[in-house]
Amino acid sequence: MYVVVDHRATVTEGYVSSFSREGFSSLGLGCNEFKEWLNTASDQDISAVQGFLLGDFDTRPQFPEMIRTHSPAPIIALADIRSLQQTLELFTAGIDDVVRKPVHVREIVARSDAVWRRVNSATGPATNGRLQVYFDGRDPEVDGTPLPLPRRERHILEYLVKNSRRRVTKTQIFNTIYGIFNDDVDESVIEGHMSKLRKKLRLKLGEDVIDAKRYIGYQFVG
Repeated sequence: MYVVVDHRATVTEGYVSSFSREGFSSLGLGCNEFKEWLNTASDQDISAVQGFLLGDFDTRPQFPEMIRTHSPAPIIALADIRSLQQTLELFTAGIDDVVRKPVHVREIVARSDAVWRRVNSATGPATNGRLQVYFDGRDPEVDGTPLPLPRRERHILEYLVKNSRRRVTKTQIFNTIYGIFNDDVDESVIEGHMSKLRKKLRLKLGEDVIDAKRYIGYQFVG
């Protein structure tokens, strides 16, 4: 899930709509709304955030420190104009990346994933074996051959690979893929996605690369 923060509703609504069209869950909040949400959200909700997207507002330099007390997720700032001074100030404040508008949400996702991999000093354990997982919208590959996956299954696999050092719960996966305020879908849908994904990977690889433990969660072990 991606969290978009801006004082202009047109900005947050526009990006939330764009993320949705690309199959990513997102949440748009005003500046004050975001502060309240950050301080009251549960650990599971916070852990579902894959990136924070900050629009152009006056108090933006104060937000990275606030966010870092709750989440290690990448923080990306949107720039309305090209300004070296502003860019340097944002990096000094703790922003991970600065992109100039207009920018496609797929580029935002790719930049967020690049920051995530750099911070964790790895490109993902899957890149060293038969299974290669990408974070730029491409399908994964097995032995160099693309393995077409439905969008939700691909996002789940990418999320598991990025978090391969820890086990994640069904709720965490649901919040990440569908969004924390999605009441239209039951989180049990994750079990169906996971069953299909594990079967496809098992058929191609001859082994399970996703370990599932009842009541505990899932972990990528490939």
